[in-house]
Amino acid sequence: MALPANSRVQLTSDLTICRVLNGMWQVSGAHGRIDRNRAIAAMFDYVDAGFTTWDLADHYGPAEDFIGEFRRQLAETRGKAALDDIQAFTKWVPRPGRMTRELVEKNIDRSRDRMNVETLDLLQFHWWDYRNPNYLDALAHMSDLQKAGKIRHLALTNFDTEHLQIILDRGIEVVSNQVQFSLIDRRPLVKMAQFCQERGVRLLAYGTLCGGFLSEEWLGRPDPGSFTLETVSLRKYKQMIDAWGGWRLFQELLSVLKSIADKHGVSLANVAVRYVLEEPAVAGAIVGARLGLSEHIADNARLFDFSLDEEDRGQLAPIFERSRDLFSIIGDCGDEYR
Repeated sequence: MALPANSRVQLTSDLTICRVLNGMWQVSGAHGRIDRNRAIAAMFDYVDAGFTTWDLADHYGPAEDFIGEFRRQLAETRGKAALDDIQAFTKWVPRPGRMTRELVEKNIDRSRDRMNVETLDLLQFHWWDYRNPNYLDALAHMSDLQKAGKIRHLALTNFDTEHLQIILDRGIEVVSNQVQFSLIDRRPLVKMAQFCQERGVRLLAYGTLCGGFLSEEWLGRPDPGSFTLETVSLRKYKQMIDAWGGWRLFQELLSVLKSIADKHGVSLANVAVRYVLEEPAVAGAIVGARLGLSEHIADNARLFDFSLDEEDRGQLAPIFERSRDLFSIIGDCGDEYR
């Protein structure tokens, strides 16, 4: 299987990525047991299908170790040149506190070692507490480590528009910000997307399928509550659905999405992800990969076979009008974590 040219985007002058990133939060331990050997074998399947870009974090259980072992096996079986075809984006999520050069470098080196790389392709930085301004010190040290060759590009995750501007105005070069963005959570459209377009920052969107809720599986089903849900993702995004408008309105959304999907000959999930990918500020959408347990490679490939038209968006508009304003309820991107 080969993905078409429109499946890739130039994130930076020296970094091209697949627009659907393989999300590795699912190996963190909160989504069921993952068999290491089966997981790494599945990673070959994703890459062979054209899904070459991985999203992970230092705290996603063994995710960085999986990337490191996958890279070792890839180089051993296909030659070191094959490593140039994959991209692995990790995150650093420190506990807010004093940020020294030594502390920052120690953590960066740990990720480099676990992932078996000399240079991190993209390091996405997250900070829990804006009242503690040491995030600026951390980013300054990361900029120095970037100049030293340990990081290729700096990025952020879950930063709001105000603090993204503070960082950029300090002269710190940031290429992307990873935020929650879906048909349910459209907060990036309020401020973030326009600001990023103005300042040349791309968005990487997660939560595009609301943990799997935006799929045929949930169409026509009664409200499951929260306590019976199997994964931490489902529990998290059920709360988001409830805040957005509740289960009845959500079922109406699924019905509309099913109609649009049938029109284009794709899946409901495809329509949900396509909606996010068509926002100009978005470079890519992160779709969770339950490696070795549940694969959606063929379905994800259909994302690049269609586009939403004016009629499709017109069907969605009445649903949006009846939903609650999550920006006013929760705040800007990432505020749910603070």
